[in-house]
Amino acid sequence: MNEWKKNLRNIEPYVPGEQSKDTDIVKLNANENPYPPSPKAIEAIKSFPAETLRLYPHADATPLKKAIADYYGVGVENVFLGNGSDDVIALSFQAFFNSELPILYPDITYSFYPVWCRLFDIPYETKPLGADFRINPDDYRGKNGGVIIPNPNAPTSICEGDAFIKKLMEYNGGSVVIIDEAYADFSRYSCVKLTKEYENLLVTGTFSKSRSLAGLRIGFAIGSKALISVLEAVKNSYNSYTVDALSIAAGIASVKDTEYFNATIDRIINTRTRLTDELRTLGFTVLDSGANFIFATYEGRNMRDMFEYLKTKKVFIRYFNLPRIDNYVRITVGTDEETDTLLREIKNYLGGK
Repeated sequence: MNEWKKNLRNIEPYVPGEQSKDTDIVKLNANENPYPPSPKAIEAIKSFPAETLRLYPHADATPLKKAIADYYGVGVENVFLGNGSDDVIALSFQAFFNSELPILYPDITYSFYPVWCRLFDIPYETKPLGADFRINPDDYRGKNGGVIIPNPNAPTSICEGDAFIKKLMEYNGGSVVIIDEAYADFSRYSCVKLTKEYENLLVTGTFSKSRSLAGLRIGFAIGSKALISVLEAVKNSYNSYTVDALSIAAGIASVKDTEYFNATIDRIINTRTRLTDELRTLGFTVLDSGANFIFATYEGRNMRDMFEYLKTKKVFIRYFNLPRIDNYVRITVGTDEETDTLLREIKNYLGGK
């Protein structure tokens, strides 16, 4: 073996949902929004002065920070921006999780967390979800190097409220707590208001899901000045220009178009309710979802087999070959037409078995 190869990083990366090259599929495996971005965001992109792309963007993206701050009722100094929420969370791991104690997160959760822990040499411990897939805040009591929890959790889709967050903060006054709210808009609940009460609480979010801007990679965090200033220092030690000028323009337009945003969220919630009800009528167990996806199983049926069957019908959902959830599937909420196709093929599958 060549000597230089011994120094290459050996790490198992995060694996996203399968990306088919076919264009005529029903793609319900990546939690993408089935509806286009705000018309105002699209117009901002179309009217963007392309000749200005020779210039660097605003280093700290203050105009977009202000739009986000106004939306959430916080100060500009309480907002951090990055290249998608994955970038924001990765920077947060480097900024806040520097103790010799392990950080804590659920055993069934976003699978990027252990990747970052291995990449940044952060010790970690997972806490098992209950039999009902709920997170027990009492499991996060005691000394630790930090806590990160998605709310709603992924892939289980379950959302917790104020009482859960407050108990978590009560138990963890000595470490930074990150609440990953990638899907929070679909639950109509956010704990951003609690960042005014708890200086060690950081809330992260994204424009990829509820605002249909996954292709532009806009992520943000909201927290105390103490937390945000450290995040800015870490970012500026790595890459000062994380958000590009086109994303800033489209992001501002998207945040300001509250009417379109709320209408889109309502459409997805209504379709989620319909999909949940129809699957339960067919005999599925579906967890109560606060996200733009559902998590489902069917006792006595092989969910991996159904997943593979649906692929042959060009309907893509997500299957995880992992302990405790290896007979569950995660299904993104699509349009009503996509939902019709999904339900038809699931009925065909069930009828053929």
